[in-house]
Amino acid sequence: MSAQAKALVCLFAGAVAIGAAPICVRLADLTPEAVAFWRLCLALPLLLPCWWFLGNRLAPIRRREQGLLLIAGLAFAADLAVWHYAVNFTSVANATLLPNLAPVLVAIAAVLWLGERLNGAYVFGLCCALVGAAVLVQASAQLDGAQVLGDVLGVLTAVFYAVYLVTVAMLRRQLDTWTIMLASTAIAALVLGPIAAARGPILPPTAEDWGVLIFLAVVSHVGGQGLIAYALAHLPASFSSAGLLLQPVAAAAFAWLILAEALSAAQVLGGGVVLAGIWTCRRATRAIVKT
Repeated sequence: MSAQAKALVCLFAGAVAIGAAPICVRLADLTPEAVAFWRLCLALPLLLPCWWFLGNRLAPIRRREQGLLLIAGLAFAADLAVWHYAVNFTSVANATLLPNLAPVLVAIAAVLWLGERLNGAYVFGLCCALVGAAVLVQASAQLDGAQVLGDVLGVLTAVFYAVYLVTVAMLRRQLDTWTIMLASTAIAALVLGPIAAARGPILPPTAEDWGVLIFLAVVSHVGGQGLIAYALAHLPASFSSAGLLLQPVAAAAFAWLILAEALSAAQVLGGGVVLAGIWTCRRATRAIVKT
């Protein structure tokens, strides 16, 4: 298997792992800030040995990279805090779909700052993926005041998520995956810890809540984000962001299985269109690389 094929597998596996995250947010009996804090805090003991044994500990981190790491950590903290609120105000499918509007922003940034080129086939595939994702959540489109707020927060999450993805893509030109993961996670935890403590009880009340948080930290954060950060080093950022549209498909499936949120025929159709759009983007990306 080629390095690019491995990166593609890692990208999709990371998207599925992150797709389970909104279920954990719903199940944990804590404030959104506290859930986000524990997601990061519990991940640090796993990231530290990974960085120590697998990362390039001797590589110097220049001032430019230090600034980018700070931006990545702050963007990730904002992304998690805002998104965890969105999950509690709107449906799991909507809360997972709307942050994935980030590919539109990332594609623009990839052209402006990373020197990537987008052809008509890529734009068509991206549009298909977004349309399919919209179909995926149309069953939950009955908006009330709370859901409107959740959807707005989901769109705001997309902005922070796009900043995080572009920053990580820039950092991967100089730094390894584990250094980026450890630094951005530590910075985000330092930001969210005081906020969570000020908002309410921060300690999980039951063993079940601890289990949910550990799963969230190990599978969604270390596993999902780590796989995605690795994939970004081997795939164009524009395609990587489109591939992450698999998250709404996974989240809708998990919500159906665990939370009994109905998965309608329209949602199944939308998931298929999402995957077709990703496939189109993949073929378009190969054409871009060859030209």
